[in-house]
Amino acid sequence: MLTAALVLTATAVLAGCASGTAEAPPEASAAPGTVRTADPDPSRTPTGRTPQGTLLVADFGGDTVTFVDPGKDGSGRGGGPIASVEVGTAPYGLVVGEDGRAWIATAEGVAVVDTRQRTRLALIPYETETGPVTTGEYRGGGMGIALAPDGRHVYVGVNVPGGNGTVEAIDTATREVTGVAPVGRRPFDVDVSPDGREVYATNHDSFDVTAVDADTLRTRRMEVAPYGTEGGLGSWLKPHYAVVRPQDGTLLLPFEGERLAVLDPRSGKVTIERMTADTHQHGAALAPDGTLLVVGTGPIGSADEGPSLTVRAPGGTERIVPLEGPHEDVAVSADGRTAYVTGGFTRDGYWNGITVVDLDNEKNKPIRLSVGNRPLGIAIL
Repeated sequence: MLTAALVLTATAVLAGCASGTAEAPPEASAAPGTVRTADPDPSRTPTGRTPQGTLLVADFGGDTVTFVDPGKDGSGRGGGPIASVEVGTAPYGLVVGEDGRAWIATAEGVAVVDTRQRTRLALIPYETETGPVTTGEYRGGGMGIALAPDGRHVYVGVNVPGGNGTVEAIDTATREVTGVAPVGRRPFDVDVSPDGREVYATNHDSFDVTAVDADTLRTRRMEVAPYGTEGGLGSWLKPHYAVVRPQDGTLLLPFEGERLAVLDPRSGKVTIERMTADTHQHGAALAPDGTLLVVGTGPIGSADEGPSLTVRAPGGTERIVPLEGPHEDVAVSADGRTAYVTGGFTRDGYWNGITVVDLDNEKNKPIRLSVGNRPLGIAIL
């Protein structure tokens, strides 16, 4: 699908996703025809604790996280926003622990939110110097974020505009940064090994994954570039998000709806499996049964397909669910029956909502909910 000529032709079109050298507008406008942002409905807001199964999204276009009622039986039917909490400028990734605390990577620091009571508990500033607090795709500050299996530490990838980023380790009990490790450029995603011994930063602009020893913070670089590194910052054929396969600890990194890079972090070896969506891909998640869900953001050339959600069975067979408009990240319900896909997108063309996909019944059309302000990261409470 991707010829050398196409790469040269489309570079200018997708410079926003490709390059870290040009600054995106502080507030991108929503795509024409999208549903307007829905404000939280006071009549929906639960008294007392937030109900289990509520969705939490990071409003990258604002300074809040939004709590979302996923509708009847989590299907999206009748769902909508129920409350918002201010957390800090341009929140990106988020993760929720078993204790109900959410950790949100913002441009200013890591916000801590009590999701049960819907209140912000703290904002932990970064040790890394990231420059002025700004918004937009290339803003400095936190991007990917992950929680250790034992819940004692949270790890956040910190973007440093124009340079290499870091991973900062935060003690969840003291809410203090306990260490900083150097990683690559623009750490889109952060994951932790099943045993908690290593942290993985997926570095978009340096074509690599950095493995960080959780105890010593020593690092090692593993290149992940199934299309090569030609074009450097001007290329969009770079890693975005990864998932860790629990049974063997390998990292799965989707590229362009064509190639799935399977990275063995012990050896650094990358093997390639075929994918079929033929679209630019970002967010990824694993269902409980090992099904891989991958968000297709849309075409990067005239021969590419539109936005979609890839549903890839453990054996490698794929079902492609078309989506309306670009999307960014995905979360899957505990029973593996429903996927929730955010419409925020890191580039222009986003929409303010979530698409709910029934993974059990192909005949059920996806349901769109108008929620949040450029919602990016997502978790299920």
